Amino acid sequence: MAINFMKELQWRGMVHDAMPGAEEHLLNGMQSAYVGIDPTADSLHIGHLVAVMMLRHFQLAGHKPFALIGGATGMIGDPSGKSAERNLLDESTLRHNQNAIKVQLSRFLDFESDAENRAELVNNYDWMKDFSFINFIRDVGKHITVNYMMAKDSVKKRLSAEAKEGMSFTEFTYQLVQGYDFLHLYQNHNCTVQMGGSDQWGNITTGTELIRRIGGGKGYALTCPLITKADGTKFGKTEGGNIWLDAERTSPYKFYQYWLNTSDIDAEKFIKIFTFLSQKEIEALISEHSEAPHLRQLQKKLAEEITTMVHSKEELDNAIQASAILFGKSTSEDLMKLNEKTFLDVFDGVPQAEVSKTAVDQGLDIIAALAADTGFLKSNGEARRELKQNSISVNKEKVKEDFVITTKDLINDKFVLLQKGKKSYFVLVVK
Repeated sequence: MAINFMKELQWRGMVHDAMPGAEEHLLNGMQSAYVGIDPTADSLHIGHLVAVMMLRHFQLAGHKPFALIGGATGMIGDPSGKSAERNLLDESTLRHNQNAIKVQLSRFLDFESDAENRAELVNNYDWMKDFSFINFIRDVGKHITVNYMMAKDSVKKRLSAEAKEGMSFTEFTYQLVQGYDFLHLYQNHNCTVQMGGSDQWGNITTGTELIRRIGGGKGYALTCPLITKADGTKFGKTEGGNIWLDAERTSPYKFYQYWLNTSDIDAEKFIKIFTFLSQKEIEALISEHSEAPHLRQLQKKLAEEITTMVHSKEELDNAIQASAILFGKSTSEDLMKLNEKTFLDVFDGVPQAEVSKTAVDQGLDIIAALAADTGFLKSNGEARRELKQNSISVNKEKVKEDFVITTKDLINDKFVLLQKGKKSYFVLVVK
């Protein structure tokens, strides 16, 4: 192996726990490992990325990665760190989600080449759907004691005094189903390693136990730390919810901004986990950043690398250009290039007022646009004063008192951006 997979993960801070012998096992020729992915949405979010990066490093080290879509387990719900059960999904929704997730995974993993270690996507619904309850409890359940299952932290937490809702039998059996996945992949694909977040250790080791007791073999568990932020807020969450990999759910601009706004402490940690830059490159960047932290070189490089990886270089360039609209010099031409979603993201929280399409078709007087029809400025008199002082812009271009807004000024046939001075923005929505 050209790359020592475990050493690569260790310097990146991506190993929380590893079963004894795992590193030696992975140095002994090409091995196969899998990560389970919850298919309850048709997109991954950045909370999934650590495990996906592990699979990518695994493949780069010459090993064979499996991405397991939890179609069956997604119908049950995993008690690990959760306070409530999931919604149950039907098969057609699961298949749709699986296909969408595979497209996203293809940006990280090679599924298509003829390489011996090309990635494979599997869905546990395919082998669980025909498993009768009687066969499952006879062939699998009898090998694991209730005492063993009760000792798992994920189960203990749900059964503790604080968890008033308790735990359903469905959720209690989750670790058996996940454990069986590992056994199935071991027996059918010679898969000897399962990787996941540190909250999955209990479920993964149930799988290694089934491999030992039923398969008569040896499986290995490897977990990564759960990502936390230095300020205590939840990684991957904003006021608007998850940061998704799907551009329709989270625009590339918002995605880019999330990483750009990372704290210095987090950026130093995240650049090791969420990029494929070498140790030497990262150490140089950290050193450069420490000399001039106000330039935020670490955050910029992190945001550039991950936005390009998840979206594309073109989307990165668009996101940088969109960022410059608020924070740098930009023109009406730059504004006109923004699609509706990015425009709304850039000017999220900026006050708005609606004006009629008819008024714009006929030509909307700038005084009316600033005051009487919108309330951006308090009065027509204030509007005139600001215009005389040359402090009013329409779509980033300075205007005078005789300016008239027409259809040619519409961004996406719908918006006009008004601005007083450098930082006071107002959006006209034309309907």
